[in-house]
Amino acid sequence: MRDERLFPLFASLDTLSGVGPKLLPVLQRLCGGNTVWDLLLHLPDRWLDRRVRATFDQTQPGEIATVRGEVIVHHAPYNDKSPYRVQLGDESGFLTLSYFRADPRWLKSQFPVGATRIVSGRVEDYKGERQITHPDFVVDPAKGEAPPEVEPIYALTAGLTNRRVHTFALQALKAVPADLPEWTDPHLVKQRNWPGFAEALATLHAPAQYDEEAFARARERLAYDEALARASAFSLARAARRARHAPVIKAPPSAINRLTDVLPYRPTGAQLRAAAQISADLGSGTPMRRLLQGDVGAGKTLVAAMAAVEAAAAGFQSAFMAPTEVLARQQFDTLDTLLSPLGYSVGVLSGRDRGSVRESTLMALSDGSIQIVAGTHALFQENVSFRNLGLIIVDEQHRFGVADRMRLVSKSDSPHMLVMSATPIPRTLAQAVHGDLDVSILDEKPPGRKPVETRAIPDTRIEEIIEAVGRALKRGERAFWVCPRVDVDEDDSSAVARHAALQDELRVPVGLVHGRLRPADKDAALEDFRTGKTRVLVATTVIEVGVDVPDATIMVIERAEGFGLAQLHQLRGRVGRGDRPSFCILLYRPPLGETARERLDTLRRTEDGFVIAEADFRLRGAGDVLGVRQAGATEYRVLEVSRHAGLLEIAAKDAEAVIAADPKLAGPRANALRIARELLTPRVAADAESSS
Repeated sequence: MRDERLFPLFASLDTLSGVGPKLLPVLQRLCGGNTVWDLLLHLPDRWLDRRVRATFDQTQPGEIATVRGEVIVHHAPYNDKSPYRVQLGDESGFLTLSYFRADPRWLKSQFPVGATRIVSGRVEDYKGERQITHPDFVVDPAKGEAPPEVEPIYALTAGLTNRRVHTFALQALKAVPADLPEWTDPHLVKQRNWPGFAEALATLHAPAQYDEEAFARARERLAYDEALARASAFSLARAARRARHAPVIKAPPSAINRLTDVLPYRPTGAQLRAAAQISADLGSGTPMRRLLQGDVGAGKTLVAAMAAVEAAAAGFQSAFMAPTEVLARQQFDTLDTLLSPLGYSVGVLSGRDRGSVRESTLMALSDGSIQIVAGTHALFQENVSFRNLGLIIVDEQHRFGVADRMRLVSKSDSPHMLVMSATPIPRTLAQAVHGDLDVSILDEKPPGRKPVETRAIPDTRIEEIIEAVGRALKRGERAFWVCPRVDVDEDDSSAVARHAALQDELRVPVGLVHGRLRPADKDAALEDFRTGKTRVLVATTVIEVGVDVPDATIMVIERAEGFGLAQLHQLRGRVGRGDRPSFCILLYRPPLGETARERLDTLRRTEDGFVIAEADFRLRGAGDVLGVRQAGATEYRVLEVSRHAGLLEIAAKDAEAVIAADPKLAGPRANALRIARELLTPRVAADAESSS
């Protein structure tokens, strides 16, 4: 049950004075939620210094400033388009206030000649004179009035002004309980000179004075609270998992040796290390939750196959879940080719299977005669049952939600789970995204994988590229051609337009795949290219991950300057999978900006996905690197990984220490952390605990 002290924070936004039925959806859209607490988490982006300057000449054009002056004279507009002007003076000179379409009677009442006024707004240079157009504040110091010394500035949406959002935030601050316990380590609070939780919120939303260091400390404090709450949720999930029992899967070493002996190459050291870590998890008696993260072509499938062999040799079934029909069939082909000669039974199940074929597969899963199955979402449908499911392997795990994975987990009693991702992320983000998982990293490429030669070429030379593709097709090779969009009028870089142009120029079957196609049509287009019915595949980024066509030797990416580095790297990974030289052509539209040039240069210099991920993180930040699919990082409301990465490691160690010292969670610090989790990680905590 939620701590009752938090009830006012989780009240609906329309409990705030002034929030009616029309404004409510606007405010919900702004703060991404429906509660008073959501509004408080919509922190100011910056703060304006509204302190009164001593004289006019201490202001600079372009800045927002507050000044005090005597009203000298009024100048009425000389035509309908000119402003009404009020001139103020002080010992350093003059400053003019300009008002367009204002009521002269109101202005004369506001600015009596000879009176002193304090005004605040953006200072401009107009014909060599200082000017403020439509000041933000006008106050009479004789009445004891003064503008705020500092004004929080918020990100806004249509229908809301900054002043209105600030008014609502001030109301919301009254809902923050004064008696919340301290959940952050007091020694750390003292060392970092952090304010308390409630004080940090007040410093940001209702600062008494302008103090940039205080703002930074308050935001860092809240960022750490968020990191600690999430780390605590992850630690609890791991502790709960360690307390549960799972099948003990132990196979004789000969099972793996038989597999590695038939390989045409020796597994890399990274593959053997990951396999050993997975083997230890499988034999631990507690449910494995491990991420296998590896660059394009690092050999994740072989490591997963080794785990499946261990499970099969110990009498358990394994299920490989892929996000699309094509990837599931591709996974099946690989596993069947690799494992069937060793005597293992490999099957496939997808939504495309019908009738007797489907019934036969379902029966074989139920009676255990299929030991290893590859499939799509069809694997976790209600009518699918397993005889003894011990291991679940999820490929491209970011394509599946927690609920999807848990529906497959429910097919057995605490099966082990291995999730795989071919999207390297910066190591500074690992704790943010995968804090509830143990991580194995494949940072070596198997021998024989040829490097892909990457070239950046202006799109003015596109005809040369088309001719080069034509020559490759005559040699029996195939090519991908990626476009940034599906179809845009008057832009030949769209997939639809490029498909038509290439069919006309190359005179070969050209496929087309994009996100607007029905899933069945998309799968058919990918399958036609994979089997060679089409020789060129024009696509959007739907082919970014997983499509394996060894005869594809050319990847052309049109308008490459508009793609992210990690995305370009994933697209490049679709070629270079056979024994022929392969090329990635980055077609860009000149002139290139500095960031775009650095992005393309980085891709030309290296094929190391982790180096590329770090560069992408530096250039674009965490949200863009991960995208909306990687919900782990985008859940943060306060913490910015690029600024606060160091806090994640501190928080993880602190959370583990608290739970290790108080496994029953009965002490004051553990209870305080429960409140922090309720406030700062409601969705993350639920996901982590359900996936444990």
